[in-house]
Amino acid sequence: MPNFALKVIRFTLSSLGRPFPETSAKLAFALFCRTPSRRPRGEKAKAAEAEGRRRLATAKKMSFALGKSTVMAYRFRGDDRPERPRYLVVHGWGSSAAYISALPSGLAETGAEIIVLDLPGHGLSSGRSLNMRQAVDAVVEAERRFGRFDAAIGHSFGGAALMLAAGGVMKGAGAIHPSKLVVIGAPSHIHWLFDEFSRMIGLTPRVKGQLIRRAEQVAGASLDDFDTVAAAARRSTPLLVVHAEEDKEVAADHARRFDGLATARLHWANGLGHRRIVSDRGVIETIASFLSENGRSVHEASGGDAAA
Repeated sequence: MPNFALKVIRFTLSSLGRPFPETSAKLAFALFCRTPSRRPRGEKAKAAEAEGRRRLATAKKMSFALGKSTVMAYRFRGDDRPERPRYLVVHGWGSSAAYISALPSGLAETGAEIIVLDLPGHGLSSGRSLNMRQAVDAVVEAERRFGRFDAAIGHSFGGAALMLAAGGVMKGAGAIHPSKLVVIGAPSHIHWLFDEFSRMIGLTPRVKGQLIRRAEQVAGASLDDFDTVAAAARRSTPLLVVHAEEDKEVAADHARRFDGLATARLHWANGLGHRRIVSDRGVIETIASFLSENGRSVHEASGGDAAA
């Protein structure tokens, strides 16, 4: 966020905070949910998006309604062969299906059918805002429309959304039922994000409290429930946690919280940071190997689910 814009925001919220804490919290929440510009910055970003779009051109585009939003989905190897395993892939905050396209296209090379989403406010989906409830709703709706997934794989914010969707954490949101889960550079709780955001824009403790309550009302769950380790423990679903120890956006301690959980396996992809990790060939091969273990897919175990 540019320094001048941040100064204006801090001044506005500070001025409103004491006499109108609820109004200040409402504005803060809108800012918290505001998604970044989709326009790539710099030549490297432009080249990465162009390459991603070329990969996505080999997939079938399918959109679906989610409340007032339209969510874009891309389907690799969607030939309705029931013996194919089916995987869901979800990107992180400020990203898109195009930016992480190396992951779904790489997994499609194993013969699996892949559904990858553009979350609301990202990629070719509509809107300019996103909150965790919207992300969970998009994930749950994807399973409803495309059928049960053998595995769900998410990067960063998308990984947290998948874990919360699998854990059925949010009241009234439903849940997904994959046989395996993979999170890459993903946060395992969310309190730290509200702390950093509140410090950045200068919220008073009272307004920060109102902001958290508003977020909890929208989500249908308390911030304490946004704990993906607890969700994983309840589900007992095999889980691969991929992280880089030098990740500057989501600290490695988020991954370390899974250490000791019987169903979780940690894979350290050091040297890849927060963004390169999701497209690294070695990481993709590690994920593919984890997903192929134990032979039978949920389709074979359940008699097969036809794709919508």
